[in-house]
Amino acid sequence: QVQLVESGGGLVESGGSLRLSCTASRITFSFYTMAWYRQPPGKQRKLVAQITNGGNTNYADSVKGRFTISRDNVENTVYLQMNSLQPEDTAVYYCNADISGYNAWGQGTQVTVSS
Repeated sequence: QVQLVESGGGLVESGGSLRLSCTASRITFSFYTMAWYRQPPGKQRKLVAQITNGGNTNYADSVKGRFTISRDNVENTVYLQMNSLQPEDTAVYYCNADISGYNAWGQGTQVTVSS
């Protein structure tokens, strides 16, 4: 069974930065499209950023120019560098692995941005 373990969340002031990490096990990581989603309190989970197995990236409009997704296929880890954080970025951030419609999720990590 696929395991995804996120880390790096926390409390940061507005304008600050955080880097999230998600390490995968029990999968051939390099084959998978990896993504970060987030779910603010009382709202739906939505895509933040995605990186394909070929390294192509896609971002939500709200984070373009501030967030960067990257992957290390040796370390089986996907990263989300978050800069210029704003209170509206406050959410639980989830790592996702996808291949041919098969999805796996991490347990989530809380990011809180204070104003």
